[in-house]
Formats: sequence, structure tokens, C-alpha cells
Amino acid sequence: ICQTILNNMPRGGRLFLATCLGSLFVLVLYFQSITKPGKPGKSRTSPLQTLYNGDQLELLAAHKSLQGRRELLEQACLSHTRKRRVLSPEDLKHLIVDDMHGLIYCYVPKVACTNWKRVLMVLTSDGRYTDPLAIPANEAHVAGNLRTLSEFSVAEINQRLRSYLKFIFVREPFERLVSAYRNKFTRRYNTAFHKRYGTKIIRRHRPNAKPEALEKGDDVTFPEFVQYLVDPRTQREEPFNEHWERVHSLCHPCLIHYDVVGKYETLEPDAQAVLRLAGVEGMLQFPTSGKTTRTDGHMAGRYFKHISPFYQKKLFNLYRMDFMLFNYSTPEYLRT
Repeated sequence: ICQTILNNMPRGGRLFLATCLGSLFVLVLYFQSITKPGKPGKSRTSPLQTLYNGDQLELLAAHKSLQGRRELLEQACLSHTRKRRVLSPEDLKHLIVDDMHGLIYCYVPKVACTNWKRVLMVLTSDGRYTDPLAIPANEAHVAGNLRTLSEFSVAEINQRLRSYLKFIFVREPFERLVSAYRNKFTRRYNTAFHKRYGTKIIRRHRPNAKPEALEKGDDVTFPEFVQYLVDPRTQREEPFNEHWERVHSLCHPCLIHYDVVGKYETLEPDAQAVLRLAGVEGMLQFPTSGKTTRTDGHMAGRYFKHISPFYQKKLFNLYRMDFMLFNYSTPEYLRT
């Protein structure tokens, strides 16, 4: 019918109709472009818009290294992951949400997560907290003080993943692992970890263990800890504790697009960059670490001296994906 009408219409009429239809199509595209989801109509520019706004040339130049890390992560995901799957609520328990500033932070234990939680408690407290360091460390880890993405509905989760700035901080995998061992197994006050994990490790990996060690579990050696990690029975029985779980298993960086990948090795400037994007750099500062015995590559190397090449290789294979995804080189001290 439409074709018959067009054929019977004078040539000038057909041109006029085509012009009108073309204009209408452009108008529809325009309204679609200005009403895209994920760009809420707030007067304040969101952190995500600030990061990706092409007009912010000076800001983008300052974040060039962060952009490079993001691109490297995307390339590594394409190269090393084959199957994609749907995220479950369990996958989202480490993603902390700040609705007031449009932020999502995936916390990784032993990568300054206590201080990041303190900062987010200040940002989401409506003035109840003003100084991150005034918040006790144990209070920062209390469940319920901060909301996680797993608490929202599917629609709310998707909306936040589209429109919020998502960031993560990572660390050289073996330095993080040695830091976790030192904190959880060489500190006398961590009796809960000694009882929960230390007794099991000693019972399974220490021949002729003394009754006191089996009871207290407070003198686990680093080689015993490594044997526990690479033992296939360990993960068959239960998931790794979050302090030594791989970052890719905690934060799913190949399923969730992180806009900022910060590193522990450049913690202060990277943290400042996130606060700047959130528009709160004048409101608070990221707490600096006062530790004098921070676990670095030299300290990790000393611990790995006591690990045989066989177990070094097995452990590296266990954490290989974190090394590749976040562009960390194989440590020189490995004898594999």
C-alpha cells in the first residue's frame, strides 16, 4: 500500500516526505542520546562522568597510568579467560557502595582496605564521622556499617554498575600473601585465626606435632602455610579465607568493568586520584600508613628462601591469574 501511494505521489511530494522522515529519524536519535541510562540527571557531575569526560583533558592526563592499567586488564581478560558467567549475590559481597558519591569499591584484604573502609564510612555518614583515622580499625570491619552491592535488587545492582565509578586496589600477589601470613599467624593476638586455621594446618602438615601446638595453632611456619594453600583438599573443603583468596576470585575483574585499578605500590597518588574524581579531595585525605615494617619484595624474598622450588611453582600457579591480570612480573627470588 505504502509503495502504491509513493508511486502515485508527485516527485516533489516524495522528496518532501523523505526530508521529513529523515528529520524525524535524526530527532529520535538525538533524544535517545540525551536520555541514555546510567547518566542520572544530577546537577553534580558524577565521578564516572568526570573520568570519561573528554573535555577534562588536564584530569585525563593526570590519570594516564590508571587508564593504561585499565586497558591492560581488559586485554589480559580477553587473553586468559574463556567462559563468562552471570554474577551471583555471593560474588558481590566485597563490593562496597557509596550512593551519595556514586562509588563502588571492591575491598581486598591486605591492600589498605581498612583505610578505604574508614574513608567510605566518612563519606556515607552524613557528618557523623569526619576523620578516617578516628574510626577504630575493628569498627571499620563491622558488618552493616557499609552497604555492599549484594544487598540490592537485580535492577538496582545493574543501575549502579552502569553509572557508578568502580575502583579496586591490588598488590603484588606474593607480598600480599606474606603480609597475610605475618599478620594472621605471627601475631599472638590473632587467636581466632590460630584456632580456626592454625590447628588444622599443623595437624595436616606437621609430622609428630606436639599436643600444645595442635591445641593452640599459634606457631604455624610459612612453609606449612604454603603447603596448606597448595593442598587440593583445602579448597575442596571450603573457600580460601579472604585474606589469602586471589583478587580475581574476590572482585571478578573480568566480569565487572573497573574504571580505576589502583596499586598498593602507588597507594597515595592513586587514592588521591579516586578522591579527586569523587569530588571530595578537599573534604578529607586518605590516611597514610605509619608502618615501619611493611611487607615488600625484599621481605617476601626472605620468606620464600625456605620454600622448595616444587612448592614455589605450585604456589605461583595458584596465583598466576593475579600476576597476569594486574601486570606483575614473576618475582626474581623464585627458583622455578
